[in-house]
Amino acid sequence: MDDPSEDALFMLISDPDNTFVVVQPDEDDPVWFASVAVLDEGGHEIVRRDTTRDEHEVTTTTGLNDTARGLTVRMAARDFPGRPNRQVSAF
Repeated sequence: MDDPSEDALFMLISDPDNTFVVVQPDEDDPVWFASVAVLDEGGHEIVRRDTTRDEHEVTTTTGLNDTARGLTVRMAARDFPGRPNRQVSAF
């Protein structure tokens, strides 16, 4: 799925047939990914990895909304080929 929305991520994560969901760029060797796994005791384990930023984070959540929102925010911060660079100016 190209550029999944927060709603699409929510639906993927909440689908009872899915035990995990991986979000990553459609590349042969992606430099970042995020995965969400359903925990037996309830909730989700979220793993975020970005080799260009030397990031590796593992967290757990209990709310589907927080999980989907967090993934959406995280994906929006990634660099995508062909997407214009953001420029922020201070006034």
